Amino acid sequence: MFQTRKSGILLHLSSFPSPFGIGDFGPEAYSFVQKLLAAKQTLWQILPLCPVDEGGSPYQSTSAFSGEPLYISLEFLAREGLLSAEEVESAKRENFSHTDYQEARKIKNPLLKKAYENFRKVKQTEAYETFLEKNKEWLEDYALFIALKEHFRQKREKEEGGLVPFLYEAKNFLTEEKGTEYFYAACWCTFPKELRQREEKALSEWRETLQEEIKGQYFLQYIFHKQWRALKKYANDHGIQIIGDVPIFVSYDSAEVWANQKAFLLHPLGFPKAVAGVPPDYFSETGQLWGNPLYHWKYQEKTGYAWWVSRIAKALEDVDILRIDHFRGFEAFWEIPFGAEDARVGKWTKGPGMKLFRKLEKELGQLPFIAEDLGIITPEVQKLREKAGLPGMRVLQFAFGGEENHPYLPHSYDKNTVVYTGTHDNNTTLGWYENAAEQEQDHFRRYMNVTGASPHWDLIRLAFSSPAQTAIIPLQDVLGLGENYRMNQPGTTKGNWSFAFQWEQWDEGCVEGLRYLSTLFGRNLD
Repeated sequence: MFQTRKSGILLHLSSFPSPFGIGDFGPEAYSFVQKLLAAKQTLWQILPLCPVDEGGSPYQSTSAFSGEPLYISLEFLAREGLLSAEEVESAKRENFSHTDYQEARKIKNPLLKKAYENFRKVKQTEAYETFLEKNKEWLEDYALFIALKEHFRQKREKEEGGLVPFLYEAKNFLTEEKGTEYFYAACWCTFPKELRQREEKALSEWRETLQEEIKGQYFLQYIFHKQWRALKKYANDHGIQIIGDVPIFVSYDSAEVWANQKAFLLHPLGFPKAVAGVPPDYFSETGQLWGNPLYHWKYQEKTGYAWWVSRIAKALEDVDILRIDHFRGFEAFWEIPFGAEDARVGKWTKGPGMKLFRKLEKELGQLPFIAEDLGIITPEVQKLREKAGLPGMRVLQFAFGGEENHPYLPHSYDKNTVVYTGTHDNNTTLGWYENAAEQEQDHFRRYMNVTGASPHWDLIRLAFSSPAQTAIIPLQDVLGLGENYRMNQPGTTKGNWSFAFQWEQWDEGCVEGLRYLSTLFGRNLD
């Protein structure tokens, strides 16, 4: 995929310093691009841009196509005249030590609503009308979906005095075994029947009833994409490519599942027949029960993989390169019965394989993909990746303490590889080393002939010097931060997705170190 050796930084938008509770597309993002330039980095990897769930995860989103409104910059809205400078200034707090989604919503949502009210008063531009027309395929369903969820949430809260879980007993018609699932009143599975089944008359009536709320969602997506595309262009104009992230699965409670029910393995009443996850592995003894509905791959093939073509086409408008999350799921995926308590009960089921990738390549041209091929990788998965011509991933934190020719040790790489010190699911390198077994630490020190005094820079150097064509470093490792700054801990539901840094942590030594190593190992622009 890459013709020259490159390197870059993994940092999500939410992690920028912010007085609004969450990082966004504002001035701090542009300062970050300047930092990358100074450090001679040419890649910026982010997590999915889609709306996050209540805990901040972008991997359980209400949409695979839309963007998270919290990333919209209030400061740039003021520059457009949609907010006053005084309104934005008065909303500021001290820079948050971590991303706080609840506070960010309290701060930003009222001002985003006010910006929309001001936007309504002016004549709509050609750019806005063009955005609506170009994106109507996904935007109309998404906007109605969000408006309906909010309507029924408010209705249920008013009637019940709070958001009451809706209990569904899985044994009723899916399995002989007992099992339960909880959905909240605002989930689409609790909509009135005519909306669950998307009867055209009901959809039209509700579009009319909720037209102002729907137009508000149009506005948020328009501004989101306008600000993001401006930031991306700024990065691209300075020689920096954006690596995005496409989760293989989508959330059950999402606009895509509601609007494309035949494309997923659902019971006629709308509930999943089975859900996604992974079996027990390095991260969890009971596996990971993600709970996402599985694709109806036979139906997807019958329709020419139209949904996937649309999804990837949209994603490639937003970023330059795509990391395909859980690549092994396209060869075979872990199918877990709906209602199971954890992921130990499951089976491997064949995925679409090369049929999907051939179709994507036919429709979209050469695929700038990175295959996230971590976890249980069989020869069949490796063969699929090689047939698709995609670089795989290697994580250095997994390389030590075992076999001499471990596939994650750099002397085992081929150049069509993307090497990471760690990913968003790993501990920081400093946290990993401090908690590693003595056998791992010893192997680490001997492999690089180091003392272990600065394990994060040792591992960065190893990544940059490796044969891998691409090297990506989480910002936490550049800054030398400990385990309290990790982004996510798989298998847990609290305290994740909240990493934020401050510019004081990024001293000139960080820039110098990256610049020196990039130059030394041929990964710079010159």
